[in-house]
Amino acid sequence: MSDSLDPEDWAQSRERARAMLDAVIDRMERYDEGAVWNAPEGVQPDLTPDKLGQGEAAADAALRGLLPYGVGNTHPRFFGWVHGAGTPSGLMADIIAAALNANCGGRNTGAIKVERAVIDWARQLFGLPDDASGLITTGTSAATIIALKVARDEALGADVRETGVRDQKSLVGYTSAGGHSCLDRAFDLLGLGKSALRKIEMDERGRLDLAALDSAIERDRADGLTPFIVCATAGTVNRGAIDNLSGCADIAAREALWFHVDAAFAAALQLSDAHRHRLSGIERASSIGFDFHKWMQVNYDAGCVLIRDEAAHRAAFSDDPDYLTGLERGLGSAKPWPVDYGPELSRGFRALKVWAQLIEHGPDRLGQIVDANIAQAAYLADRVTREPGLELLSYEELNICCFRYVGDGSADDLDGFNQELVIRLQESGIAAPSTTRIDGKLAIRVNITNHRTQLSDMDVLVEGVLEMGG
Repeated sequence: MSDSLDPEDWAQSRERARAMLDAVIDRMERYDEGAVWNAPEGVQPDLTPDKLGQGEAAADAALRGLLPYGVGNTHPRFFGWVHGAGTPSGLMADIIAAALNANCGGRNTGAIKVERAVIDWARQLFGLPDDASGLITTGTSAATIIALKVARDEALGADVRETGVRDQKSLVGYTSAGGHSCLDRAFDLLGLGKSALRKIEMDERGRLDLAALDSAIERDRADGLTPFIVCATAGTVNRGAIDNLSGCADIAAREALWFHVDAAFAAALQLSDAHRHRLSGIERASSIGFDFHKWMQVNYDAGCVLIRDEAAHRAAFSDDPDYLTGLERGLGSAKPWPVDYGPELSRGFRALKVWAQLIEHGPDRLGQIVDANIAQAAYLADRVTREPGLELLSYEELNICCFRYVGDGSADDLDGFNQELVIRLQESGIAAPSTTRIDGKLAIRVNITNHRTQLSDMDVLVEGVLEMGG
């Protein structure tokens, strides 16, 4: 037995790796074959003592057995949630990242230079100033926590890092009633409390009502509270609505508030010549959170936070323990490091697959995918309106379409009927939409963020709904 954990026989290990890679690529090549989603009854992850330490062949067999049991987002008819489909180049990048096994928390390494390049590209994409900062994250949820911590510390002062939020002035923030739950979680984790996040009513298109926002800020100030942040949404979960970003920016500037934009998936509109205008005002943001692994098709996971004020960003996180002291040369040089801009010192090389995606496909090609998905959603909305057995509930001319089956109108419980219909669609493997509520009605929610989806997939979905509904 080897003294290390390396293979006893590298040649044999190489052959196993090639066979595994072939199996993985075979699956990716046949992405549209079989069911969208397979229930994981066949997965039995046995870690009883007699199953451990069985060698490389046993590990290979266990890994290969998982291949049929993903979420389903590699399939063109996965419509339930905003998950990108990934690409083969992402697979290759993850292999390289695993081989490098780089910790991207700090030190002077090629991996961190790649991350800085990706951040700089994103900064330019959104029109932020040259000295803006950023960090690759697991996703927008983590990006939101980072951005809101910077905003909180700016509002309360640097001492909050020592004293905490006890006995501090009562901070309140604002988002629309359609804002993502990650905002609630951030307020909770930052010690502000969920009740400090005001959920402002929406207009008829699901956007934050600016007059109601003005009134809420005025009311809170009159009550002796301290407004500190406006959190606009570019692409709400239920409808895909985009808040009036310029209007939100105007209010934030007038009231001297931090202006955050949650652009988890709709950030990709910035890649589209036809739809970029819908994000007008995002360039004025104090911070932006978004995902590469959604509409930009990068393999999971890869999100990003951008902060306009680099000094405020670094002040919110940077520490200088002896073991992280920066040097002029060697591994300890090239400060500041990612750990100076976020909570983690141990970080994987997520930026590599973003970098690879941009090198291979470029922003123009990714923007064309965005345009295609929006056209597919428009096609679906039109098809729904032409079917007497279906009712269109929401379509905001983006990539999300919500509708329901009504049949001949005789069903007593349309909510329950449509819920069961969606489950049956998922279990059949035909398609995987999800459900939500639009104006109190349970809706079949179809989100399209997949570069493999075709117009014909919309027809398959509609025909499946009509057949199962009938």
